[in-house]
Formats: sequence, C-alpha cells, structure tokens
Amino acid sequence: MSIVRFTMQSSEETLSGWGNIPAAASQVFYPQTARDIRAALDSGKILPRGLGRSYADQATNREHHILKMEKMNHFLAFDAEKGILHCEAGVSLEEIIDHLAPRGWFPLITPGTKFITIGGAIANDVHGKAHHADGSFVNCVYDFTILLANGEIVRASRDENADLFWANFGGLGLLGTILTATLQLRKIETTYFVQKAVAARNLDEMLAAIDVSEQTYSSSVAWIDSMAKGKNLGRGVLTMGNHALLKDLPPKLRTNPLKLGKKAKLAVPFYLPSFTLNTLTVKILNTALYIMQKNGAPIAHYDKFFYPLDMINNWNRGYGKRGFIQYQFVLPMEKGPENIRKILTEITQSNCVPFLNVLKKFGKGQGGLLSFPFEGYTFAIDFPITKQLKPFTQKLDKMVLDMGGRIYLGKDAYLDEPTFKAMYPQHKDWQEIKKKYDPRDVFSSDLSRRLGLA
Repeated sequence: MSIVRFTMQSSEETLSGWGNIPAAASQVFYPQTARDIRAALDSGKILPRGLGRSYADQATNREHHILKMEKMNHFLAFDAEKGILHCEAGVSLEEIIDHLAPRGWFPLITPGTKFITIGGAIANDVHGKAHHADGSFVNCVYDFTILLANGEIVRASRDENADLFWANFGGLGLLGTILTATLQLRKIETTYFVQKAVAARNLDEMLAAIDVSEQTYSSSVAWIDSMAKGKNLGRGVLTMGNHALLKDLPPKLRTNPLKLGKKAKLAVPFYLPSFTLNTLTVKILNTALYIMQKNGAPIAHYDKFFYPLDMINNWNRGYGKRGFIQYQFVLPMEKGPENIRKILTEITQSNCVPFLNVLKKFGKGQGGLLSFPFEGYTFAIDFPITKQLKPFTQKLDKMVLDMGGRIYLGKDAYLDEPTFKAMYPQHKDWQEIKKKYDPRDVFSSDLSRRLGLA
C-alpha cells in the first residue's frame, strides 16, 4: 500500500466497524481544516469517518485512505433563542448535549447512541425512538457545507444544490466531506423523560401496544425476547416516553432539572470468549432484561432512556473477537404483522443465536435517496458472528426483499449488490448525482465497492 505524506497528522491503522468487522488497514489522516482535506484529494481513494459507530464496512477503506473528522469539532454559532446551532461536522451529539442541555436545548433527533458525529448522522440519516413523530435526521438539518472531489466547497440545502442535499442523507459519506452543518435543536425544560412500560405476552399484544402508544407518546421502542417461541413468540416489553416538563418531576429532581449524565464508569475491559453467548446465557439475559424493562421507573434520565448501552464503555467487546452484526430491516405496513411474525419465527428456529432485539414503528420517509426509513415496522437484531450467519442473513435478505422491505445500509454487513439495488431502486438517481459531483470516484469505501456504488 502506497503512503502519501502530508503535513497533517497521519498514521497507518487497522480499523473496523462497531461490530469489530471488518479489520481493514488504511492510512488515516486527522484533518483540522478544509485545506488539510484538499491536500488528501490527490492521494487516491478517501473516505471521511466519524466516531466509528457504523457496524461494519461503512467507514472502512481497505488499502486506501481515511479522514478521521474528530478534530473538526468546533461550535461556530448558536442562536440561544431559536435553538439553531452552526457547527463543524465532527461535533458529536454528546458534545451538543454536554454544552447545550444545561441551557435548555437537546438534539431534535437522536439514535440509540450519543457517540456519533453530525457528519455521520447525515451520512446515515439516523433515526431513533421517535421516528413516527419526528422523522429522521434530515428533519433537523437546515443546510450543510461540503468539500467536493474537485476541491470546491459548496452549500447544500433544500433550496440550493438540492440534489446534493438529499443524496447525502443516507449517502454514507461517498459524495464528499461534510465540513459544517446548521441544525435545529429541541427546547426542553428538563433532561428527564416521563416513561411507561407495558409487558406484552406475544407479538399480537406487542403490536397492539405500539399502535396505542403513538397516540400519547413521542418515543417508543419494544424489546423482544429473542428466545420466546410458540404462543410466546414476540413476548417483550414496550417502553415509551415523552420529554418531562418541570411540573412532571418530583421535588428532589426539580433542584437540578437539566442535569447532565455522568461519564460511563463501567467497561468491558477485553473481548469476552465467544462461548459466553450461547442459548443458555441468552435465555438468562433475556429473563433479566424482561424483568428490568417491565419494572422501569416512571421518570428516567436521558442517558437511561435514550442511551443505555452508552453507559458501558466498549460494550461491543462482549460479543468476542469474532465480532457481531446488527441486522436491521423495515417492512411495509401492509401485511407488516404477518411478515414480522414469519421472520421472527425464522430467527427463533435458526442455529444463529439472536440477542438484543428491538422493534419500532416508522412514520413516513423524508426523501433521502438512500435513506433507510419508510412507513412500516423496523426490527433490529444483534447476531454474534458464526459460520452459519452469512448464509442465514442472505436467506433473511430474500425474505425481506420479497416482502417489499429493505436493509439499513448504516448497519449492513453482508448484503450483495443485486439485492441492494432491488431494495433501493433510487440508487440509479443517486449514482447520477455521484457522477455529477465525484466523476473520478474519489470518495469510496469498502461498502461502496461491495454494493456497486463506486
């Protein structure tokens, strides 16, 4: 692999996704300015990378170059009355919360981790527990600036370079390097949530509870017992909540209603042996999770409500050195319950041990060409890597495709090119925009080559 010398800090590193796959060697640069990024344009294939929370090869670029954006993380302007933030793309949701939640502002849209950058949130058009109410990340972005393959910096919004704007939401960093973004934040009175938990004995009860929850709660997510079968298939706990108002808090919490979370003290210090996750241990863990979820407190801090796994550093090591994937798909509302049942049955009868299953309901999609969400049911399942896993997910891919669904590219590990293109028919429009702004395919990734987006 040839190494191009730059004045900015660089090193040869082996990177992987959050699932600890794939391990890909790259020359990694740490730009601090647009000039640094321009200097890398002639080095060959490059890819911007945030904090590495995509699960597989979305932000790896084997034998090519990576731009780690973590040093371009400055706040540039903030309108304290309207909650409009202008910042560099390397700013993380954690940094926004730490600095602005005490002033009464919170990210409008957030996924299940705060350890992502704004650039990464745009690249994956992330969503969270409140998609049915708030949509995906595009709904909180007014505009962004992006450095293109020819070195030009342009502004993109719904009115200016609109094709570039929409193509970047779900565009996986393949159209250029986002430099800055202007975001709308949410006004809050507290950093707590009023929450409610409902235990469901089976899938029918769970889906009915989800439908009811939408009438009252802006956020909801269902944990599903991955080992429950037969009449108990789909057993789990639905947790729902709304941002708490000051009047909702007990007197003890009102003394510090905008309290920040503490830094995580727990950690998985090393990769656990792969045999620790087996049918027996997962059954035990599922029982414990069922009890914990069902007996949740009526008031929860944002860390426990939105980011429970962030409270454990390096929790991905719990799946062992072989790693894991998170398989997430969405299915249309029509026949949604019937099809969810078919896929969940397939999973529980497989030789692949599923863990940490979550079920949510999406509202309407927002228009990103490669954005994942559309109106329907979305299901995400963690699978430890085994020899049987890839053939099994390929079987699931076919089922999802036949049901009119698609896989989340921000987490995908094994999808093949023909299946991807069938799931995302707008890829042709996206590739025309790619040709317009990056005709030499300067911005690429292992995923773009796997899926034929290069």
